[in-house]
Amino acid sequence: MDTVAHAHLRTPKVHGPDVSVGAARAFFTDGHVHALLLVEAGVLVAVVERDDLDGVPDGERARTVGTLDHRVAGPADDLEATRRAMAARGQRRLAVVDEHGVLLGLLCLKRHGRGFCSAADVAAREADRARTQAG
Repeated sequence: MDTVAHAHLRTPKVHGPDVSVGAARAFFTDGHVHALLLVEAGVLVAVVERDDLDGVPDGERARTVGTLDHRVAGPADDLEATRRAMAARGQRRLAVVDEHGVLLGLLCLKRHGRGFCSAADVAAREADRARTQAG
């Protein structure tokens, strides 16, 4: 059985727990971003998705609208069952945490929903973005 540990990215972008809603909105201007991970002392305190910010003033803390419900997986979780659940919810990202809530990584479902992004996929996208911005 493949597990979530086999497929998650181990170096996701993280933010501190005091990020404002306005800063979160700016983070989501990148179309590849589907989740904002708020971490304090290594522990995931909230996952914010774009829709969570609707109607919330920019000055509010994003943590107040984020949640962990249906937004985390454990490294030992069955990968295929997790993929099916994500696809059924239309969800592209799940934070991966250990039994103490420590963030281990991010599981990124590809747009077509049949597989997960690899570190090489992310690196290639970043290189393309850098070339586009420099060009």
